[in-house]
Amino acid sequence: MTLDETDRAILNRMQDDLPLTTHPYAAIAEELGIEQSELLSRLTRMKDERVITRFGPFFDAAAMGGAFCLCTMAVPPENFETVLTKVNAHPEVAHNYERTHRLNMWFVLATETPEGIEATAEAIERETGIEVLCFPKLQEFFIGFRVAA
Repeated sequence: MTLDETDRAILNRMQDDLPLTTHPYAAIAEELGIEQSELLSRLTRMKDERVITRFGPFFDAAAMGGAFCLCTMAVPPENFETVLTKVNAHPEVAHNYERTHRLNMWFVLATETPEGIEATAEAIERETGIEVLCFPKLQEFFIGFRVAA
């Protein structure tokens, strides 16, 4: 898929806060000088064509009484896809990355309670037979991550 200037403007704008209105997409469309229906159809097309894989908010689980934790596993390469499917089946898995290292699967758990981290890690260990190493957050850094389209 080739992105045009409007697609790029949409992607760049959608990385900022959504307006707190009853019709946030209409407000963003107006900012961009397009109709709401065009904004929504372009977002749908980009998602269908996997230009974007997810669109949604980031919640501060800890501020809501939950927890985040960075986790890793040493997965035999021949079992990577099978283990990946099992790990990603857990709704607590926020995102998952493959790395070229002995510890080749890294993922973030976001749970409703601090105890949920251990429970989810233990469930993944039972399902995969592979140890999950957990690295809880000690300090938070806001990096303002954005990807320019």
